[in-house]
Amino acid sequence: MNKEDIPPITSDIYIILSSYNEEDTLEEVVDGLVERGFKVLIIDDGSKDNTPAIAKNLVRKYNPMVFYYRHRINVGLGGAIKTGIKAALKRGADIMITFDADGQHNPDDLYNMYPPLQEGKADIVIASRDFSDMPTGRRFGNTVMNYITYIFQGKMVTDSQSGLRAFTSETARKLDLKSPQYGISSEIIGEIKRKNLRFMEVPMTTIYDERTIQKGTNTTVGIKIVLEFINETLKR
Repeated sequence: MNKEDIPPITSDIYIILSSYNEEDTLEEVVDGLVERGFKVLIIDDGSKDNTPAIAKNLVRKYNPMVFYYRHRINVGLGGAIKTGIKAALKRGADIMITFDADGQHNPDDLYNMYPPLQEGKADIVIASRDFSDMPTGRRFGNTVMNYITYIFQGKMVTDSQSGLRAFTSETARKLDLKSPQYGISSEIIGEIKRKNLRFMEVPMTTIYDERTIQKGTNTTVGIKIVLEFINETLKR
């Protein structure tokens, strides 16, 4: 994208960067985000590799654009996102965007995320991957998860497991998120319906390599999400 085509950032935007054992990609991902003018909250979900040292170096390198939070133990994606939301609200964010630290997201896709929120056209924006570009196993799993999300959360979307989501601080305060793990992606979709939020989908590109394919929603993760939903349903 040419510089003159980049939408201006007119609000205080924080990227919530959930990280678990991301020593191979963290620095490059944060470099790309800060270079584009975004503040970054690194949420280290109990990493056991060199992620903490790299994150602390990035805080020093980019002060005051990068901040570091760490869970002592690995809680899960949901726990990391909730920590990021609390941190962003405490720092006075206008908009927060969840982003993966494993290098599978293209930071240029962020330029599609915040304009609808800045312009008051939506409360929450979710980027959708092109399923036809996905490896076969990943495409099947994500299609199944879309239907599972619809069954348990009552709303069908193009990509229920997308890790690239943006919402205003006002929306963040309304979200009632309970899942500590991958179920949070579907839970956010359910909150859109339950809270009658204005929702917009935008396209995104995804960088697939051996590392990113091994992460994300697989069969085991899908089964855990279903069990989480059943457990929550039985509690009601």
